Amino acid sequence: MKEKKRILVSLIILLFILVVPIEAAKKAKDKDKASLYMYLKVFSEAIHYIEKNYVKDVSYKDLIYNAIKGMTSGLDPHSVFMTPDMFKEMQIETTGEFGGVGMVVTMQNGVLTVVSPIEDTPAWRAGIKAGDKIIKIDGVPTKGMTLMEAVKKLRGPKGTKVTITIVREGVEKPFDVTIVRDIIKVKSVTYKMLDEKNGIGYIKIKQFQEKTTQELTKAFNNLYKKGMRALILDLRNNPGGLLVQAVSVADKFLSGGKLIVYTKGKGATENLRYFSHDKGTFPQIPMVILVNAGSASASEIVTGALKAHKRAVVIGEKTFGKGSVQTIFPLSDGSALKLTTAYYYTPDHICIEEKGITPDIVIPENLVAKKEHPVIREKQLVELKKGKGLKNLDKAKEKEKKEDYQLKFAEDFLKLWLRLGLSTNAPKKTH
Repeated sequence: MKEKKRILVSLIILLFILVVPIEAAKKAKDKDKASLYMYLKVFSEAIHYIEKNYVKDVSYKDLIYNAIKGMTSGLDPHSVFMTPDMFKEMQIETTGEFGGVGMVVTMQNGVLTVVSPIEDTPAWRAGIKAGDKIIKIDGVPTKGMTLMEAVKKLRGPKGTKVTITIVREGVEKPFDVTIVRDIIKVKSVTYKMLDEKNGIGYIKIKQFQEKTTQELTKAFNNLYKKGMRALILDLRNNPGGLLVQAVSVADKFLSGGKLIVYTKGKGATENLRYFSHDKGTFPQIPMVILVNAGSASASEIVTGALKAHKRAVVIGEKTFGKGSVQTIFPLSDGSALKLTTAYYYTPDHICIEEKGITPDIVIPENLVAKKEHPVIREKQLVELKKGKGLKNLDKAKEKEKKEDYQLKFAEDFLKLWLRLGLSTNAPKKTH
């Protein structure tokens, strides 16, 4: 009898343990719903009082749009509400042609910040740099602007001017830069044989667009036919672009079955893993990737994947650190929400957001500008022995000032790699 009573008590306790959390969760959910309804009522009351009492007439559209802008501005710099016109502007970005100044911007700590100027555009030629803070556009403070509002002010018809006020690290006072807008035609991929004698090819990806992988394949194949034995992939000042193209580009350089990138988000659909395939993989030749503070997003995905799998040596400066996934949710009136739904992680589990990718070899862009000692090459060592050293070293230093120092270092690095006959260092198994 006592045994039966003990079992019954145990069952009651077990049932209590199981039921109470379920009831608690249900109550919490009901409480959240009640809270939502309460605040929606507050929202409705606010609209009512504005409509009845505000000194000017305001349309419901403006009230609702401004409310949604306020909601998204409190989330993160990359989550924004887009009016129908802004949504159309955003769709133009990946087509490769639009009217503007040619730079990618973001919000950092509430300040409009240049991610990267796009090469061979008005902003590039005007000397705009990654990390520049834009505090005014045509005299209007950018504080309080949404990202999309700022972008709209920067864009405009070809031939028109826009003046931006910049705060730059190392420069004492803000200064103005006037830029003449142009049609921004972004050719995604450019290439050349950098050193025919040693077979060192050079490919620059300026932005990840719809046809980037296609253009990259053409460039690689043409250089390979010309005898390319090593490659420099230049991702400096590449602000990113399409995720699918970043994955596809990385896939071209990796053998099958390797993790390229994965995402973590709230929903199951945001927790994705992308792997490489054997089909279409480029020949495994020695490779260097060049990056700097203007390398962001899709550029960091490619860099992170190839670095993690030791497929390439990364040279340059730490990347920007834009590693969040934005998803577009079109709304019924042609407007849209652009929301951060996940974060990118490299194959070695580094979250790119705000951290960036640290190069294997750090070579600052302003190394020569800081008057640091120039690299002494083998040829100069020979000349030093002949008593010509100091004079020729000074000449070499002057030449360095005119050179792309990071690119020159990468080229010399690959020459040494080829001379020593090292392997591509691609591991057989990484995960």
